[in-house]
Amino acid sequence: MNKHYRLRQLPAMLAVVFSISMSMYMPSAQAAFFEDEEARIQINNLNEKIKSAQKAFIELNGQYDLLKTENAKLRGEIETLEKNLEETNNNLRSYYQEINTRLQKFEPQNLEIEGVKGTAQAGERNAYDSALKAFQEGNLTKADTEFSAFSRKYPSSPYWPLSQYWLANSKYANKDYTGSINAAQALIKRYPDHPRVPEAMLTIANCQLETNQKAAAKKTLEAVVSRYGDSKSAKAAKEMLASIK
Repeated sequence: MNKHYRLRQLPAMLAVVFSISMSMYMPSAQAAFFEDEEARIQINNLNEKIKSAQKAFIELNGQYDLLKTENAKLRGEIETLEKNLEETNNNLRSYYQEINTRLQKFEPQNLEIEGVKGTAQAGERNAYDSALKAFQEGNLTKADTEFSAFSRKYPSSPYWPLSQYWLANSKYANKDYTGSINAAQALIKRYPDHPRVPEAMLTIANCQLETNQKAAAKKTLEAVVSRYGDSKSAKAAKEMLASIK
């Protein structure tokens, strides 16, 4: 009887065991389900944050590109402004130099011309340059006239010795040998140490030879050789002496 009783109770016992087993399993399954759901939520949240970060990065990158473009534009504008400023400064310097040059034409200037110091009055340089240009261009009559006028008008000019030197050469070219000698001697007398003196002496010697004053020419040339040693003028004087018969 006990044996049959236990057999009848077996289904009920199995049901109790299954119930107990299921009760033990269900909390674990439910926990796993909830854990998966929370993980999915966290992943979704993380994805949203990543998307937001990517969007922000794209916006920042766009702003950076815009700033680079604006910066390049500003650099170009700055370079243009600097170039314009440099051109303006150059123009101003040229302008003031031109004004200064123009003013100098109307103001006396302290100059040193080939060792001769003095004050050049307004117009002196232009008058001298005009006479010299005429001589260089072969307009000897004009050169003679202008150098003569210069020497009379500006006797204290630092250009005066040069004016006398070229006046002597102009007169020699015009075959005014007496006038040439007088102009050269005036230079030598007033400025005996001037660097143009030996050349002026050669001009005198040439005038003397042209007027058949050979003895006087030899004397003048010998003085050049004696005073100026190995200078070009002295060498020229020696050659002239050798040619005089």
